[in-house]
Order: sequence, then C-alpha cells, then structure tokens
Amino acid sequence: MIRVLLVDDQPLLRSGFRALLDLEDDIEVVAEAADGREGLALVKEHRPDVALIDIQMPVLDGIEATRRIAADPTLAGVHVVILTNYGLDEYVFNALRAGAAGFLVKDIVPEDFLHAVRVAARGDALLAPSITRKLINRYVTQPLHIGAGTGLEELTNREREAVALVAQGLSNDQIADRMAISSQTAKTHVNRAMAKLHARDRAQLVVLAYESGLVTPRNS
Repeated sequence: MIRVLLVDDQPLLRSGFRALLDLEDDIEVVAEAADGREGLALVKEHRPDVALIDIQMPVLDGIEATRRIAADPTLAGVHVVILTNYGLDEYVFNALRAGAAGFLVKDIVPEDFLHAVRVAARGDALLAPSITRKLINRYVTQPLHIGAGTGLEELTNREREAVALVAQGLSNDQIADRMAISSQTAKTHVNRAMAKLHARDRAQLVVLAYESGLVTPRNS
C-alpha cells in the first residue's frame, strides 16, 4: 500500500486529488494539510511514502517544507513531489535543489497523476528528458558550483558514467543499454553514487551532477 499525504491550501484541489487516489486499491491517503507547517507536522506523524506538496502556500511554503523534510534523517523514506501551476519555473528548480523528488503540474491528466505517485513511491525521479533539458538551460544562463567536497572523488569511473547518464534523463534500462551492462548493475551504480553523494533521489542527483561540474551543458 502506497501511503500519500496531500498538502495544498486549495480545498477543491485536495478533494479532487483525494477522490482519484481513493479509487486505487494500492494507494491510501493518510492525511491532508492546508499549509506547509501543518503538512510538515503530519509528515512527521504519518511518515508517508509520498508527500504531494503545493509549492506556494501560506505559513510555510512548499520549498521550505521540502527542505526541512530532506534535512531530517528520520524522514528519509518520504518522497516529496511538488505541485505547481506553472511548470518548471524558478520555484520548482529551487524545490528540486531542496530535495524534492520531482514535480507535477496541477492540470495533469488523472492517468499520469496516478502513475507519477507510483513512480515517486518507488524512489524514482519525476524528471522526463524534457524537464532535464530545462534544467540544463537553467545552468547555461546561470551556472552554479558546489565546489570542493561534493564526494565526486569517491565515485568509481563507472559510477561517474552512470550519474552523467542520469543527468541526461535516462532510465536505468537506458543506462544499462548505453553502458552495456545489466539493468540491475546500472541500478547498483546509481544507488551507490546517490549514497556517496548523499543524494536523496535521482532528481537531486541530477542537480548535483550539474552543480559539481561532473556534467555540463556542452557534454549533455
């Protein structure tokens, strides 16, 4: 059973999302919140698999709520998915840097919404190649650098290669094809890199890959 928490200041939207989720046999909505502070408290209380959090809310916004969830080691199993009306804007980029697993635009069709919840619950990032390209464009115009101490020196050559392919938006199966290895081995490389770089999920791994300089717009 996938346990989901809804955090949005618009009751009608929360009701709509809940109605969709309640129809699924493998998904349970454990709680709802109308602002980030209440949502953060409920995350700590229920430890959901997926927290669907609106990016702009009163009291505590989605970015700060995400940052606090990501900073709490006891909440490592909570995958935050940001809800937004605007697609990949500056707010969403900052949410990804704060530790969000991905984002959904609120006018998403029901089938894609349910699929996204299941993807997030598995720990996979909601970052399609088109979204990754937008992230790349963000770095073209305003490059960022973490600097020393990112943990890149601890990665093996194969792990670095896997991370670079993740940053291009490739799935584990696609990485396996590109590196001529099994899907399980590709997954192992990615998971080990995430552990060494202290990335919560693939979305944060993409951000770290660009910020650290492992991947640049020229070679992606």
